[in-house]
Amino acid sequence: MITLNRKFKKEHTEVPNGVIEPLRRISVRDKLLVKEVQEMNENLPATCSIHFEDPNLLSEFILTVSPDEGYWAGGKFKFSIYVTEDYNMAPPKVKCLTRLWHPNINEDGEICLSLLRQTSIDEHGWAPTRRLKDVVWGLNSLFTDLLNFEDPLNIQAAEMYKKNKSEFQSKVQEYISVSKGKR
Repeated sequence: MITLNRKFKKEHTEVPNGVIEPLRRISVRDKLLVKEVQEMNENLPATCSIHFEDPNLLSEFILTVSPDEGYWAGGKFKFSIYVTEDYNMAPPKVKCLTRLWHPNINEDGEICLSLLRQTSIDEHGWAPTRRLKDVVWGLNSLFTDLLNFEDPLNIQAAEMYKKNKSEFQSKVQEYISVSKGKR
């Protein structure tokens, strides 16, 4: 009983008006995020930017990827990234907020990127040793060297690319124009 009382006293604090309030514990996720967000910002690709709606909430942010080469050059693609409480044992939840024509991102914003999978048949899936910077670099690479037409999420985009690359390019540019507010 004494141990339980000590634990209760350590977990709670009494404020001047006599009300007992629980102390806010910092989660493992939040401790990791302080370090990882700094590391991520220091290693951000030149084509990426990060925006925190609430600078005190490191578990939710927007990543903008602005490719400077390839099919998507000139576009700006926003991704919401939410780091769950079970981070780093589980990958962050990522969704593309910009509609685009891409073999590895469907029109609903779902993303096919192995490092975002909890389990993967290859060695490229999520592991506790991965960091937020890996997620950012992986998403950025979907517009260059990680582009995968052989294992697509958007099958129509991949088939169009294989059949007619210029039609594929036109469709990509059409989506970019719409996302910029042009027609």
